[in-house]
Amino acid sequence: MSKKIGVILSGCGYLDGAEIQESVLTLLAIDREGAEAVCMAPNIEQMHVVNHISQEEMPERRNVLVEASRIVRGQIQDIKTISASDLDALILPGGFGAAKNLSNFALEGSNCTVQADVLPLLRDFLKSNKPIGVICIAPAVMAKVAQEAGDRITLTIGSDAETAAAFEEMGVQHIKSPVDEIVIDKTHKIVSSPAYMLPDRISKIEEGISKLVHAVIEMIE
Repeated sequence: MSKKIGVILSGCGYLDGAEIQESVLTLLAIDREGAEAVCMAPNIEQMHVVNHISQEEMPERRNVLVEASRIVRGQIQDIKTISASDLDALILPGGFGAAKNLSNFALEGSNCTVQADVLPLLRDFLKSNKPIGVICIAPAVMAKVAQEAGDRITLTIGSDAETAAAFEEMGVQHIKSPVDEIVIDKTHKIVSSPAYMLPDRISKIEEGISKLVHAVIEMIE
């Protein structure tokens, strides 16, 4: 039986949702590993909607689950219907949606909170010591969950000093990493990679994400 890897998406589009390239590369890597992706998102309104050409906010309302469904051809579930027992591992692609919709890290930094429908699954995964992969800015979500659990975890977001400082305020040990590499917290079974936190060629982004997915799946017991 193939391993089931949960993928939490946060909308569609890197400025207000899930980073599309990171999401697709994650799904591709999962498939290449012979595993099954189980995609999910919270059924909530986005924090806001951004025009990805002008990068200006738009006077619209959009739903995170509906927008995320665009990336996965409609094959997606409300995260409230998923439990840790349904999955072997969990991966969170990046995009500002992780810091705006899955949490409010973009507004509150180290004082952020994790979205109420997302938090229980992440708590259960951390408590169960099941493998988790976090990409780009998504480590911010895991940092807060670990802080609330009293766990000191190791993560990377690349080399951004301001974000790293916010992580350290949440008790994270931050490790600098190039875009095509990963950082592994073996104790907590958490793997992170910078992806588009460090702008680079998509081929370099793909290297890091493929390594992350492989490492996460290797940790499944």
